[in-house]
Amino acid sequence: MRNGFTLWFTGLSGAGKTTIAEIVGPELERRGRIVEYLDGDAVRQHLSKGLGFSKEDRDTNIERVGWVASRITRQGGAVIVSAISPYAETRAKAREMVEEYGRFVEVHIDASVDACAERDVKGLYAKAFAGEITQFTGVDDPYEEPDDAEVVADTVVLSPDESVALVMTELERIGVARPADLVGAPPPP
Repeated sequence: MRNGFTLWFTGLSGAGKTTIAEIVGPELERRGRIVEYLDGDAVRQHLSKGLGFSKEDRDTNIERVGWVASRITRQGGAVIVSAISPYAETRAKAREMVEEYGRFVEVHIDASVDACAERDVKGLYAKAFAGEITQFTGVDDPYEEPDDAEVVADTVVLSPDESVALVMTELERIGVARPADLVGAPPPP
């Protein structure tokens, strides 16, 4: 399990990206992977501080995340990215950077704007609907849903654990995560 990969969670704010990532990460660690998290909020605070929410700034942010993910993937790490990443072209650039060194697994965490607004503990959707916040993805700024994601988890229908099961099944299928029943078994020769 030395082959690096990036697990890229994309979806609207409040869809469940971070929630699911925070369950998948420890599961991967339990299965022997070294995991690094690149969460959208933390990245904006540390790596992309000062960027706004124009298309150009969002693209710059996601390209930076893709570049960092590619470096960690190159070193054999398991990278978990949780970022809205609203534009298909920029996600494709991130995929291209990562795939130079390892697998890129796109996970679309799918939930409607209405469902996300209902879950919104920060009140951002209410502010966006009221016009107090502009350039808010899904309200007055577009979110381009992936048409080729390796995994789609509809979090309106699926529980977090069911969504995690979909992700782990795909990671096992492509050979970057050991099956749960082999955890603790000696590695293959």
